[in-house]
Amino acid sequence: MTDFLKICLPPNSTIENALSVIDIGAIKIAVVIDLDDKLLGTLSDGDIRRGLLRKKTMSDTIEDIYRRTPTFARHGCSREDLIGLCRLNSISYIPILDDEGKLIDLFCLNDKDTKKIYSNKVVLMVGGLGTRLMPLTESTPKSMLTVGDKPILETIINGFVSSGFINITMCLGYKSKAIGDYFEDGHRFGARIDYIVEDKRMGTAGALTLLKNKPDESFFVMNGDLLTNIDFQKVLDFHVSHSATATMCVRNHEMSVPYGVVNVNSEDFCSIKEKPIHQFLVNAGIYLLEPECIELIPHDQFYDMPLLFEKLVEANKKPICFPLREYWLDIGRIGDYEKANIEYHGIFKR
Repeated sequence: MTDFLKICLPPNSTIENALSVIDIGAIKIAVVIDLDDKLLGTLSDGDIRRGLLRKKTMSDTIEDIYRRTPTFARHGCSREDLIGLCRLNSISYIPILDDEGKLIDLFCLNDKDTKKIYSNKVVLMVGGLGTRLMPLTESTPKSMLTVGDKPILETIINGFVSSGFINITMCLGYKSKAIGDYFEDGHRFGARIDYIVEDKRMGTAGALTLLKNKPDESFFVMNGDLLTNIDFQKVLDFHVSHSATATMCVRNHEMSVPYGVVNVNSEDFCSIKEKPIHQFLVNAGIYLLEPECIELIPHDQFYDMPLLFEKLVEANKKPICFPLREYWLDIGRIGDYEKANIEYHGIFKR
């Protein structure tokens, strides 16, 4: 690999620095080495997201989140053996070490331009009324509102297609004809698109019971009024690596209290904290489900996705969370729509 040292970093690097290194490289990992260039471990996007779920911050170091037992090979290993190691360990890269354990190269299984096409289905929920976006949605479904130079829904579809997910089902409702007429069978967008139409509001989970052909593998569900530049392959990899029944993408949200918050014990003053900021993980409206989840959804009833996740917990299944660190915006109000148009071209490069 040319310039492999660009993705190397020491163990005292911050998470913020590690993310910039990972994002530079085509294989989306960083290699951790010591001052003598000896291999200490590797760090992936998934490792960082697991750290963020453990309340790590961008200023924390990677010391306790990188993998300390990476697969590696010695100098002189044949290409065939390197390919075999990659396949055996389900990875696409192998650090190459000299006899002293120093990193001297990095073997990559796939060319960076190779694109994998996945068979996993994507279900987009695009039947909402868009009441909070009136009057913009009086004649246009909210997922078809133009942001940048194209409908919101087109940007969503482009994101899935660029990640290799081309089998898309749209759950339609309000002004469904406008959506079907624009996207047709999806050929223009590099996708295969089909449609189901709700004759009543079914919710973000209830509409899944209307699918004509039930998925037989992990499948995405996403609200049709979101903008994000996430690589959806990362969500699938995270979901599979945790053997999850369902994955909910979550986003960090901060709320600032504009006053000094006082802690009291009965009538006694204890302390005061000026303008504290509270952090929460909020539902980002992007999900990855196993087919068995559909069996838990009541048929022909309104049923939202948070209810399904609560039922999965009750059933002792394994719902997990995937933290989004990428751009994400829920276009639910006029202010959000205006913000999206301001930010669009800086985030979604042509």
